[in-house]
Amino acid sequence: MSIQLIVFLPLIAAIIAGLGNRSLGNVPAKVITTGALFASCALSWPIFLGFLSGDVQAEVVPVLKWVASGDLTFDWALRVDTLTAIMLVVVTSVSSLVHLYSWGYMDEDPDQPRFFAYLSLFTFAMLMLVTADNLVQMFFGWEGVGLASYLLIGFWFKKPSASAAAIKAFVVNRVGDLGFMLGIFGTFLVFGTVSIPEILEAAPGMAGSTIGFLGYRLDTMTVLCLLLFVGAMGKSAQLGLHTWLPDAMEGPTPVSALIHAATMVTAGVFMVCRLSPMFETSDVALTVVTVIGAATAIFAATVGLVQNDIKRVIAYSTCSQLGYMFFAAGVGAYNVAMFHLFTHAFFKALLFLGAGSVIHAMHHEQDMRYYGGLRKHIPLTFWAMMAGTLAITGVGIYWIHAGFAGFHSKDAIIEAAFAVGTDAGMFAFAIGVLAALLTSFYSWRLMFLTFWGKPRWIQSEHIQHSVHKTPQEAGADQTGGYHPHESPFPMLIPLILLSAGAVFAGYVFTHAFIEEAAFWNGSIAYNAGLMHNMHEVPLWVKLAASIAMLTGLAAAYFVYMMGEGRAQALAKTFRPLYTFFFNKWYFDELYDWLFVKPAFVVGRLFWKAGDQNVIDRFGPNGAAALVGVGSRMVGKMQSGYIYSYALVMLLGLVAAISWAMVK
Repeated sequence: MSIQLIVFLPLIAAIIAGLGNRSLGNVPAKVITTGALFASCALSWPIFLGFLSGDVQAEVVPVLKWVASGDLTFDWALRVDTLTAIMLVVVTSVSSLVHLYSWGYMDEDPDQPRFFAYLSLFTFAMLMLVTADNLVQMFFGWEGVGLASYLLIGFWFKKPSASAAAIKAFVVNRVGDLGFMLGIFGTFLVFGTVSIPEILEAAPGMAGSTIGFLGYRLDTMTVLCLLLFVGAMGKSAQLGLHTWLPDAMEGPTPVSALIHAATMVTAGVFMVCRLSPMFETSDVALTVVTVIGAATAIFAATVGLVQNDIKRVIAYSTCSQLGYMFFAAGVGAYNVAMFHLFTHAFFKALLFLGAGSVIHAMHHEQDMRYYGGLRKHIPLTFWAMMAGTLAITGVGIYWIHAGFAGFHSKDAIIEAAFAVGTDAGMFAFAIGVLAALLTSFYSWRLMFLTFWGKPRWIQSEHIQHSVHKTPQEAGADQTGGYHPHESPFPMLIPLILLSAGAVFAGYVFTHAFIEEAAFWNGSIAYNAGLMHNMHEVPLWVKLAASIAMLTGLAAAYFVYMMGEGRAQALAKTFRPLYTFFFNKWYFDELYDWLFVKPAFVVGRLFWKAGDQNVIDRFGPNGAAALVGVGSRMVGKMQSGYIYSYALVMLLGLVAAISWAMVK
């Protein structure tokens, strides 16, 4: 019964808050939705801890009969195993804290019931995805989170940039979803079922077989896995289908923390790990996953170096960390990928919510160039973001195996990439170390620009207007008349709890996730040999990520703390590279040239030449024109004179007699 409550309580809350809306009132809507999420969270942790201790076994809980059409039959059922339990605690924990955080962050918004209804609807869809027992049910949750994401990104729909970002996210994800749908269709064609357990059991037997695709005979499992991975690329913002994620920061900050850091964007990683026995049958598919993941990690890290919007820095950081998860899965370390997914959820949600607290303190100014010296004004937010930064950069001490969350999970990914011994693995290892250096640099850059140095918000017109002063009117006041303040208590509680996760999650759970095959109980393809080889890698490999982290920290300190103007001078010296990174490798411009502009040209062609000049001209407009001409001609005959009508009658009589004589 508990699993049904976990899944359906958020749905019930979303329906009540959504239908009640403003007539229900802000406080009741918030109480109902937040209470439902905390109840789901409270029920999820015992399930996870039960799998951790071995007291709980995997089960499938039927909900109802769903589809029976020819050979296609499946029920709506909730699968609960180790992989599901991990996702349950991630989704419900982060979502419940985001709900609580939103009490403070969205306090002045007039549409709070709608916002909380959307949050709860998203959580229900995500829970449906991770508890799916068949591919169609997974696709239902997959599309559900896409819909909720569209609604939440465009929540402030009167803001043009928010509406554009929502549409962009929706369209780009439809590209990925096409691949996912084709993968599901192909899987049913090959296996004759959409049941995930049946597919995974039969997958090894299909290794080496071929299938007709696009006029060629190709390896069956490679085709299916690559099609499914296209779906993962869209949902998890991998290189090529990543362009929607940074723009999605137009939504409220709690949305960024929930959807684009901890839950929805990890759906692709979850799907690959859930279907890991399928991917294990295709070396080509695993190589593609590895290379795409590594390329995404380095791409997003380079772009994150030069962003000025605090939320966009963290957004590109998310994209980069997802790359780590994928190349971990690509080298066969699915358990390590899930471990990083688990720890990343806590410290990345912490960073996003911490950024929201900073933005709240700075009267919604998001440009870090107008921050500075905030650690004295918002100390709790500062220490929370410090914990998140220490976690994402992987601070720890190898010899005593102690460190923050990212030290345990991200370092394990880098070690696994080296230990697998393949060319793709070595490529991912090298990229992973370089990305760790860049991650450290841009993470500490964010901290230094935000919390150290002299206050720079006197230069922000946005902040000065908020206090009804121009920079000139502020005069000699160094702060421009504005003094940042700590966030309200509902926003601080989630920061405190997530900080605990960022500090302790890696240390507490590393043994279970990495060492214990029994913990996974067959829910993923656990590679015991690879886990053993990870312990045998050279010491320099184990220390590589920490050395990269320290190098990035030292570089950021030198550039941003040891004298003004170093960053500008560095950007000027490497202007072409800086411009390339600042413009996000020109992916948006490339896609605009390749897809958007041609689509508009084709659309205008069909609209102007086809619709207006052909269909309308010779269709309704042409018929209307003929009627008009005929009406005018007939109208001229209606003169009102008797001799005119007599002439017409005479002409008609002559015509009739002539016709009769000819006949």
